[in-house]
Amino acid sequence: MRTAREVLNELKWREGRDLAKASVWVRGRTANDVKAIGGDEITELGRRYFSTATATIPYYKVVRIEYGGEVLFERPPPPSGNP
Repeated sequence: MRTAREVLNELKWREGRDLAKASVWVRGRTANDVKAIGGDEITELGRRYFSTATATIPYYKVVRIEYGGEVLFERPPPPSGNP
């Protein structure tokens, strides 16, 4: 399974792909707080984080990456607390 960083780098650098056309879903402070960031908002792909004009977001907060209607990355949901 590819990491979120690998998928985003592929969209940025591979010919025929365009990071600006991606949607990156990131988790906020809680598991239910998820929002989408357009790939065109991403200004830098770092080693452990990616940046937008207003935030630096660690890759572990990425829960889903969509491109052209296709899901390229999806993190499995965390296990529930009750057995």
